[in-house]
Amino acid sequence: MKKYKISLISYLNSRPFLYGLENSPFREEMELFLDFPSRTAEKMAQNLVDVGLVPVGSLSDLDDYRIVSDFCIGAEGAVRSVVLASDVPLDQVETILLDYQSRSTVLLVRVLAHFFWNREFRWEPAVVQFERDLIRGTTAGIVIGDRVFRIEKQYRYIYDLSAEWHRFTGLPFVFAVWATRQNPPEAFLKHFNEALELGISGIAEVEKLEQPNYPEIDTFDYFTRNISYRLDARKKQGMARFLELIRELPVSP
Repeated sequence: MKKYKISLISYLNSRPFLYGLENSPFREEMELFLDFPSRTAEKMAQNLVDVGLVPVGSLSDLDDYRIVSDFCIGAEGAVRSVVLASDVPLDQVETILLDYQSRSTVLLVRVLAHFFWNREFRWEPAVVQFERDLIRGTTAGIVIGDRVFRIEKQYRYIYDLSAEWHRFTGLPFVFAVWATRQNPPEAFLKHFNEALELGISGIAEVEKLEQPNYPEIDTFDYFTRNISYRLDARKKQGMARFLELIRELPVSP
């Protein structure tokens, strides 16, 4: 039996999806990979996986794809785990370190800087452990994923980028969608989406499993108030607006 290769994001926010896939009656049809968002995008571009939880900012790099699920990683307002961390207020920030784990977030902060904050910054690539050692003075940093939970009390200013997007547009933000460049059978995609539904329906159980691993946060609150998993019409509108603004950005320095 062919096993379909599935890449999903290794952060806490995708644990309900992982739970559903691992507990699905169709588990034997799938080979699961946990990756950084940027790595998921690379695997999709290189046709190394059949289906991936792809960062929205990377969709424009794919010459062909289709979204195969009505589930996503999104937020209606504050997402908590995608932030700009700083020792000083935004109007005093001069340099922003760009998290290497997600191109979508890099594009989001550039969109906010250009169209909403009306600010110009010096952009610099980040390195491993930058979130603990290199954010200081007028140098801020974009931090995403579970690392935010460990550093959010370390810095005086934490700007939630999904909340900033909502302030700017009034729309939800979609961080990642389930997409394919392959042609998996519709029967498999039906099983796949049933597994995702199983995971979202089982968030209470996922919370019990994950809470001991994240004592610094309320995982149920995070799953149900910060993350929004349904790719509804409003989220599609927000996603379309984001992709439009990406195209209007000036050439990256």
